[in-house]
Amino acid sequence: MRRIRFESEDGPRWGELEGDSVHLLSGMTGERTGETAAFAGLALLAPCEPRVIVCVGKNYADHVREMGGSELPEEPGLFLKGLNTLARPGDPMPYPAWTENLQYEGELAAVIGKRLHRVERSAALGHVLGYTVAVDVTARDKQRADLQWTRGKSADGFCLLGAWLETELDPSALAVQTRVNGALKQDGNTRDFIFDLPTVLEYISAFMTLEPGDLVLTGTPEGVGPVAHAGRAATRVGR
Repeated sequence: MRRIRFESEDGPRWGELEGDSVHLLSGMTGERTGETAAFAGLALLAPCEPRVIVCVGKNYADHVREMGGSELPEEPGLFLKGLNTLARPGDPMPYPAWTENLQYEGELAAVIGKRLHRVERSAALGHVLGYTVAVDVTARDKQRADLQWTRGKSADGFCLLGAWLETELDPSALAVQTRVNGALKQDGNTRDFIFDLPTVLEYISAFMTLEPGDLVLTGTPEGVGPVAHAGRAATRVGR
């Protein structure tokens, strides 16, 4: 089932998308209220309500090598993105004036549906509400130059998400593709994760409690690269 979040006269609402109709929900994990709306014309919001955005770095061997690494990590390498990075679906990718090397990193994202605290690997996926696509926008020159990754990873609009959550999905063997203006740039698969999602969730929950709505980005496959800009215009990421 596709679950969306959108702007309404009463504030943000959640709904389930069926065909061209949206069945409104009582909340992110709530039941249908009996109300419906037309999907066309809705002002979509990011399909999550996070307190924290946790990201996995170097989770594909080919990406490790393309970034100049020779050894695979022995445990998940994590970093955070600020909540200010969340963009609305279909928003343009920002290209700040202070970077000359803005890059895309397409990946699978998971949204938590049940509190995740010291959860074993075997039960971890039961705490996920659904999945969407993400672009971890990265100012690569600043990521490499700065002491920490805050500027390179957490500028305004640096987390682009898909229009909805897929709530009935097996994340173990999903294609992860990124296209820039229609051209295929990344073509990976989650079966090639160094650390699969249950392992990542178990690892995070051992020291950080994740609450419903929190967002986990799972890492990017090989093929990352720069986007061009024309007068600092943005490259739009479609639904």
